[in-house]
Order: sequence, then C-alpha cells, then structure tokens
Amino acid sequence: MAPLILHGGKTNKNSYKTLIAAQYAGVQVELAPNFEMGVSNKTPQFLQMNPIGKVPVLETPDGPVFESNSIARYVARLSGDNTLYGSSFFEYAQIEQWIDFSSLEIDANIIKWYAPRFGRGPYLPPAEEAAISALKRALDALNTHLASNTYLVGHSVTLADIILTCNLYLGFANILVKSFTSEFPHVERYFWTLVNQPNFRKILGQVKQTEAVPPVQSAKKPSQPKETKAKAKDEPKKEAKKEPEKPKEEAEEEAPKPKPKNPLDLLPPSPMILDEWKRLYSNTKSNFREVAIKGFWDMYDPEGYSLWFCNYKYNDENTVSFVTMNKVGGFLQRMDLARKYAFGKMLVIGSNPPFKVKGLWLFRGQEIPKFVIDECYDMELYEWTKVDISDEAQKERVSQMIEDYEPFEGEALLDAKCFK
Repeated sequence: MAPLILHGGKTNKNSYKTLIAAQYAGVQVELAPNFEMGVSNKTPQFLQMNPIGKVPVLETPDGPVFESNSIARYVARLSGDNTLYGSSFFEYAQIEQWIDFSSLEIDANIIKWYAPRFGRGPYLPPAEEAAISALKRALDALNTHLASNTYLVGHSVTLADIILTCNLYLGFANILVKSFTSEFPHVERYFWTLVNQPNFRKILGQVKQTEAVPPVQSAKKPSQPKETKAKAKDEPKKEAKKEPEKPKEEAEEEAPKPKPKNPLDLLPPSPMILDEWKRLYSNTKSNFREVAIKGFWDMYDPEGYSLWFCNYKYNDENTVSFVTMNKVGGFLQRMDLARKYAFGKMLVIGSNPPFKVKGLWLFRGQEIPKFVIDECYDMELYEWTKVDISDEAQKERVSQMIEDYEPFEGEALLDAKCFK
C-alpha cells in the first residue's frame, strides 16, 4: 500500500495525532513535501480537499479526510490488529468519550488562553481568566481519573491517549508552567510517561516544558488604507515642515505609561511591618506560643490591617485528601499577587473525608483588597468573616490557626499551609 500523504505543518500538534497513531497502527503516513502554512493551504488543489483551507488534511485512495481527530480515527482503524480502539464496545465508547473531553474541555481552553497571548486574537483579561478557570476544572477532573489509572482507558495506549497527549503538548510546550501543572500531579505523571513512549518520542522528539507564561503580543494592526497614504503625499510641503516626522519606532510605539500605584500603598503608614512579622514567624523554632504568637499581637495594628477567617463553601466535595490539598496549594499560588500585602494560614482539617478547609488571612487595610477579589477567582469559593479581636474566643482562634494548634476545633490537622 502506498503511503498516505498528510498535508500539515511538521510541528503542528494536530499533525502529531495522526503521525503517532500511524506508528501504533503500523500504517505508513508521510508529510506532504515542502508544505508551507499560509501558502500551500491556499492553493486551488488544497481548497479542493478542504474548502476552508484548514490543516491537516489526509490524502487517501478514496479521497481526502480533514479534521485532525477524524484523520487519526481513520488511521487507527486501518489496521485491525492494534488496541487503539479498545477491546470491547464499552471501551470503544470510553475512548470516544475521552476524545470529546480532550477536545472540548482541554484543547479548547488551552487555545483560548494561548492564542491571544501569541497575537492570534484580541487579548481580554476576563476571557483569559474564564479559560484558565475552565481548564483547571477540567484538569482537576482528569487528575482524579488518573489517580487510579495509568491510561485513560484499559491498560495500554489508545487513540484517546494520543489525542489528549497531543493537546496537552501544546499547553506544556507553550503556556503551562511547572507552578501551574504541579497542582495536577497525576496529569503531570501521565503526560511525561506518554511523551517518552518510543512511538511518541519518534514523532515529538524530546519535550521540554515552558519556563514562563509568554507576555501578551499585540495582534497585527490592519494596514493603512491607500487613500490615506495618497492624501499624505498631496499635502503641501510647508505643512510637513511644521513638525518633523517621528522615527518609525516612535510612531508605532507609545511611551510607556507610569504604572498606577496600588491603593494599599497610599494608606497611612502602619507601625506593623509585615516583613518583620513574616521573619518572626519563619525564624521561631521553639516556644512558638510565647515568642511568635505574643510577637504577632504586640505588632498587630488594627487600624492598618484587618484579620479575616475563611471557610470553603463546598467542604462536602473534599472526599480525596491529595485533591483537597492541591486545591489549597493552587489557591495560595494564585494569591501570589497579594504577597506584599498579606499573610495567610490555610488548614485542611479531619482524619477522614470529607475534609474541611478553613483559613486565616491578614490583609493591609480594613477590607479584603479589591484587586485580590477581582483577580483571584478562588476568593468566591470561600465565605469570609472579619475577625473581631475584642472577642477573646475569636482572638484565641487566630492564635491557634497561626501556630497549627492540634486538635483544632476537636479534629486532627491533615495539612497546614502558610502564605508569607
């Protein structure tokens, strides 16, 4: 059988799906020679295969096939002696289930985050936040499944694993940094296991995780209409002399505007120096109650700072210990924007599920900072109550949370994390 011809970029993750499936199925697939994105896919010959010009497209003896998942399905089925589609009708349904999940929940949200940052669409912070939130929800569900499964379906690689791994590859290689993926340890284990399988490695090469979320790149601006340029040429010379034309770089790039000050920096000075408290907390190794807790109350400035209890709204869902601890760890990572203005303790409470998540936060000012509420979506997952330090019971609860007192409210501590 002559090799099938795949029209698409050789570094396109959608091409990888078919090429890896071909390795497992023992089917010969070759990339179209000299394919150039933006040129080859606009030729009349290509548009006959796919009228909207999207890649990849597979040339087969019976005609063209487009859409990457469909192409991968076609290649996987060409050889009947592989397990890419499972060993039963039920496994077949599960494989299709995970292919849909991979496309709709993982790939779609990675692209919504990735594309605008690479100038391939308008960058809208609320849209990015929504995409990240939806992606985390999907990865959390995937992480739970992979906690007890090496592969998505059964005990060997299936087409679902190939498509999901290629979709994750786009994220890991471009936008999903280690601090993000570490919230999902089973997804990490799964991804690195798959990309280092021989059939994956042959196509992907050595995969490296990106070290930074890329800065936002501006989308290309539309070119200036010809009439405007012509009009400029017709203007009298004396008009042109009024003001020398700026260099091209200056004309296209506005001077950077000074970064607005955080409103918390404009508050009256406080006698409480947050960094001094954080050092005291970190350096106290013994007699914690007598040294650190006493030191905290000696430093605390109730006019310049406020204390808040938080309680997770959905504690009944905390049925898996490591998933619960990952939720808390992710929350603390996303609170990094408040590090200059806050100190926090988060407790995971209980010996058996469901586990309770409760916290204590010290914030600069008398309210929870608005920029934290606006930019950290986890905030709405908690009920927040301002501490009344005139109430000795509440004051003692603050002290116990700072020192990881156990048993806390009659229960053992599963975990305690500090934000400082």
